[in-house]
Amino acid sequence: MLQMHTQKLLALAVAGVMASNVSLAKDIDYKAKVETIGEASDKTTVRGQVFLDTNKNGTRDHNERGISGVMVSNGIDVVKTGRKGYYRLPAYDGMTVFITEPEGYDVPVNIDNVPQFYYHHLPAGSPNLRFGGLEPTGPLPDRINFPLTKAENKHKFKMIVIGDTQPYSNTEVGYMRDSLAKEFASMNLNDFEGLLIEGDVAGDDLGLYPRIKEIMSTAELPQYYVPGNHDLDFDAESDANSFDTFKREWGPAYYSFDVGQVHFVTLDNVQYPCENHDGDHEFCDASATYNGVITDEQLQWLENDLSHVDKDKLVVLSMHIPIISFVDSESNKHQTDNAAALYELLEGRPALALSGHTHTLEHFEPGEGDRSHIAGLDIPATPFPQIITGAGAGSWWTGDFDEDGIPMSYQRLGGKRGFMIFEFDGNTFKDTFKATGMPNRKQINVGFLSPAFVNWYESLLTWLRDGAVGVPPVNYNELADTNIVTYEELANAQITANVWNGSSATTVTMRIDHDPAITMLRNEEALDPAALEKQMFVFRYANESTSDEIRTQGFELFQGSQAGPSSPRPQDEWTHTDNSNHLWTASLPTDLDPGVHTLTIKATDKHGRRHYETVVFEVREERPDPLFRDYVFSEQE
Repeated sequence: MLQMHTQKLLALAVAGVMASNVSLAKDIDYKAKVETIGEASDKTTVRGQVFLDTNKNGTRDHNERGISGVMVSNGIDVVKTGRKGYYRLPAYDGMTVFITEPEGYDVPVNIDNVPQFYYHHLPAGSPNLRFGGLEPTGPLPDRINFPLTKAENKHKFKMIVIGDTQPYSNTEVGYMRDSLAKEFASMNLNDFEGLLIEGDVAGDDLGLYPRIKEIMSTAELPQYYVPGNHDLDFDAESDANSFDTFKREWGPAYYSFDVGQVHFVTLDNVQYPCENHDGDHEFCDASATYNGVITDEQLQWLENDLSHVDKDKLVVLSMHIPIISFVDSESNKHQTDNAAALYELLEGRPALALSGHTHTLEHFEPGEGDRSHIAGLDIPATPFPQIITGAGAGSWWTGDFDEDGIPMSYQRLGGKRGFMIFEFDGNTFKDTFKATGMPNRKQINVGFLSPAFVNWYESLLTWLRDGAVGVPPVNYNELADTNIVTYEELANAQITANVWNGSSATTVTMRIDHDPAITMLRNEEALDPAALEKQMFVFRYANESTSDEIRTQGFELFQGSQAGPSSPRPQDEWTHTDNSNHLWTASLPTDLDPGVHTLTIKATDKHGRRHYETVVFEVREERPDPLFRDYVFSEQE
């Protein structure tokens, strides 16, 4: 009996040691908010304390000590708290006072797991805005105190990063629930520190925010948000108020926080309404619109923020509009004007820039992305990696439904809708794309770019450009089996491999059967037949009934714009994958034997990880009849 008891104690001790070496899921039970006390007698100074909230009630009790060395900002100036956790900053109307969550601590979250580390000071509130903006905050408080609790100081951790979710309607919020939220609810989120959405959280209707917030809270992680151009208060008359509703729901438009050896920085680079200050932004002269630029105020804040950050920490920037883009490379509006100033501030630091906006997955390695050819801009090549993180919505929830009733919504460069997982180890990172609803290993789409496919594609494209009147010239049944190649086509057929998270540092090979591997070349001009097959003939347009509800016919996109009802047809041309910067191609060998072959694609990413995709295809003298061979039975009769 004594021996059995000893064995049980030993087993429990071993289990305890093992548990101590395993990182647990993020603690989101700390529900509290920033503490405000009284009314300030000196309206020119904001002051308070950062304190260790031992009992987690959000109130600084007499026995709770202050925390020194925590960064506090008014949106321009940045100071560190003193020995007892006190701070003092210049005050002004319209400021947001916030702390930078330090490594080894947690800020509280609200009921929807949105971090509470800020206080908006807008005495009279927002101007009259459609979605309300910020309520009047009244006079400046005498004290603004920020509670923290101790947390594990992680050297290794993960973050979920999502490009545009952008639902325009409650139907599309349901797509978010049934794709992203469902995926997160089933994931093992140990080692994850939070999720970060790179802007366009909603699609113009900011009244959807509360439902989005509640649905995304099922991830049981702190939710960090970046403001996007579809999160704007479009009825705001000045840039200063253009994100007031966003601020009410999510917090500051720009801020920073630390986890381990990573300093996360969120920026607002959506200026609305924009100004044609240099004559090269004519689009700002028409009706009110936006432009990609970081304000001087933010650049000053960032300089002050970084002055308190160790030089060897990895700085991870998040902003909605990319600094640079492949798919929108000729557009000022969809890139960041003053990127050079940003590069200068980060000189000598390890850095990574993340963004959304384009609904594409794009990588730029150091030395790429020179935009000096664009009028009015002088943007050098990037000094650090940049990643446009795709879109949770794919191409704006377009396309036919998948088996789960969610639009397939291939991204413009041929990637699937999904999200990214970043693994941080010290000040280094690894990035992985995860297509929602698909296994982790699925990273590549393979296509056969044959003359038969090109003829089908060009017939539909010509019809679309001519106005898409009536019935299309060809339908989906008339697309020849893309995994059959005839002798005649061999000399002109190419294999395409769309490596969704690929970059210039990715190498791709193909192997047919047991033959030697063939190196594939990155081809930014080629068509992607795998994506185009889904984009060029969308049955969802034909959704029609005898009901009197006009808006349920066909389907709605964007701000309620009607798509159909009509014959099935291609999506709008600007969403087609007619080029991609993560597409690789190679010609088929012309001496392939007739019969069935196996094609294996291997992609090796910049981190040395290998991804595979296998396809079975046929080589035939001529294409077999695709339809039921009724004539065989007719002959017998």
